[in-house]
Amino acid sequence: MSTKSRKGEHLRICVREDVEGMLKTTGFEDVELVHRALPELDLEEVDTSTRFLGFELKAPVMILPMTGGHPASTRMNIMLAGVAQEMGLAFAVGSLRAAFEHPSMLKTYSVRRVAPDILLIANLGLPQLKRGGAGMARRAVEMIDADAISIHLNTLQEALQPEGEPIYAGGLAAISDLCKSADFPVIVKETGGGIIGEVAAELERAGVSAVDVSGAGGTSWAAVEFFRGRSVASLTFWDWGIPTAVCTADVRARVKIPVIASGGIRSGLDAAKAIALGADMVGLALPLLRASTRGRKAVRDYLRNFIEELRIAMFLTGTRRLEDLRRSRVLVFGRTREWFEALGIAVGGQR
Repeated sequence: MSTKSRKGEHLRICVREDVEGMLKTTGFEDVELVHRALPELDLEEVDTSTRFLGFELKAPVMILPMTGGHPASTRMNIMLAGVAQEMGLAFAVGSLRAAFEHPSMLKTYSVRRVAPDILLIANLGLPQLKRGGAGMARRAVEMIDADAISIHLNTLQEALQPEGEPIYAGGLAAISDLCKSADFPVIVKETGGGIIGEVAAELERAGVSAVDVSGAGGTSWAAVEFFRGRSVASLTFWDWGIPTAVCTADVRARVKIPVIASGGIRSGLDAAKAIALGADMVGLALPLLRASTRGRKAVRDYLRNFIEELRIAMFLTGTRRLEDLRRSRVLVFGRTREWFEALGIAVGGQR
C-alpha cells in the first residue's frame, strides 16, 4: 500500500474508531494539584503566555501531527493552522514522507499562507532521516517554510504495520548529525510509547532543542494498526508504553531542554498537571482532528475551553504565570506513584 493510501486509512480510523488506551491510562488521574483557597490574585490576572523556541505564544499549546499526505487532510490542516494563527499557538504537520514520495501531496501540508506568524514545525520519521540524512530534513523544512522540524520515533507502529520500517540502529547518530548541521531547532518526539528520562538525556547530548514525550494513555497506534489488519500482535500491544505523566516527570528530572507533554492530554486540567510535573508545552492531536470534522468553530471552541480550564486551574492553585505553576505543589497517588517510585522520581519530577 502506498504511503498516501495508508495516511488516508489512518485518518479514517482515528476519526471513526476508539483508538485510545484500553487499560493503560496517562496517569494524570492519579495527579492532584493542591487547591489554594486564598490565591491572592484575580482570575483575569492569570497569564498563560509563554516563549518556546524563540516564539511568543498565547498559551503553551501545540497542535500536533496526525494529518498530511492524503487529499482529505488538506482542509483539516488549513483549518487547524488557521486556528493556531488566530489563537497564537504552535502547529506541527504530519510526516512529510508522503510529499517526498508523491510530490502532488505537498499541497496537503502547505499552510503557511493561512498562518504566516505561527511556529510551524515540519515532520519526518527517524527511518526516513536515516535514509535521507540531514539534507532531507532541511528540504522538509524548506518545502513548507517551517521554523523547526520534529523527528518522530514510532518503533511500535513500524514493527506492527505490514509496510513498516523497523530500522532504528544508528538512529541516535543520525539525529546527532542533523543537530550539528541544522540552523533550525530539532525536536524529537515519540508517538504514544513514551520517552523515558535516560533516552531524553541521550537526545539532549545529541543536540536536540526539545523533547516531546508522547506517552501512553492517548492514541494507541497499535490500536490503529489493529483496525487496519486485525492482527493478534496489534491487540497484544494495544496498551504498550509509559504513561504520559510518568514520562513528563522523568524527562524533566533528566534534561534542561524544553519538554513537551503529549499523549492523552484532553483537558486544560490535564495540561496544568503536566506543567506542574515539569512540562514547558502540551500537545494535542486526536481531539482536534475529530473536532476538525465538525468545522472550524468546533476546533476553536475546543481550544478556547481547554485554555480556559488551564487558566482556572492556575487560579485555583494561586499561580499567576506558568513558571509559578511549575513550582507548585503536586501530589501523586495510586499506580502512577508506583511508577514514580520504581523509576526513582520524586513528586514534582525531581530525582
